[in-house]
Amino acid sequence: MSSGPGLESLVDQQISIITNDGRNIVGVLKGFDQATNIILDESHERVYSTKEGVQQLVLGLYIIRGDNISIVGELDEELDASLDLSELRAHPLKPIIH
Repeated sequence: MSSGPGLESLVDQQISIITNDGRNIVGVLKGFDQATNIILDESHERVYSTKEGVQQLVLGLYIIRGDNISIVGELDEELDASLDLSELRAHPLKPIIH
């Protein structure tokens, strides 16, 4: 593994990724490459809605192309576990327009 700005410190930790098309994918960072293609394990997509709670779609082992990633963030596992996602309402994210 090389280059990725600061990603080395996040390997084997839970992260959250926002993609250019507005998806929120959460999982354990297992690897990345020089193009910031990312491999997640134990991953799921969080689908937000204003009418019902957050749906979590299981993805398992998942690869995200680096050119489709907008944001990579650390996830506070303790805080995340304390959230009741079934009660959380939010507008889905809109795609990023370059």
